[in-house]
Amino acid sequence: MQEQYIEILIQSLKKKLEVLHKIQAMNEEQRILLLDENLPPEDFEKNIQRKAELIEEMNLLDDGFDEVYQRVRDDLLQNQAAYKQQIEQLQEQIRDVTAASSQVRAQEKRNYDLAVKKFSSVKKQIREVKASHKAVNQYYQNMMKLNFIDPQFMDNKK
Repeated sequence: MQEQYIEILIQSLKKKLEVLHKIQAMNEEQRILLLDENLPPEDFEKNIQRKAELIEEMNLLDDGFDEVYQRVRDDLLQNQAAYKQQIEQLQEQIRDVTAASSQVRAQEKRNYDLAVKKFSSVKKQIREVKASHKAVNQYYQNMMKLNFIDPQFMDNKK
């Protein structure tokens, strides 16, 4: 029975590694989107939503792994010699998952910096568009003499 639980742990780690690789691919896609000057906001939002789904899947895998590990933990610690091969397999999988997690964190940091630059650039473009729009409105009003009042003289004498 314990061997089945250990196999479940190994499969869970393999699945987690697959999800991490998918997240890495999504991060690379996100980097490309952020570098695109004509980025449609919908594409970026779709990328973030798909990545959020993968992260939710990862959290479920973590919770499941922890639950199963708590069931077999004592037996694994007491009978390390009997489960030596499976423990080594688990350790190798954990190293792979840790390495992939580190790569994801590095990608996330890089993409965060790109996003900050991108959004500050977008803010600047919005300010420029607003200023241009204001200038066009003022020009239009001046040309149509909407805010123009003919000069008037006031007679101050009574």
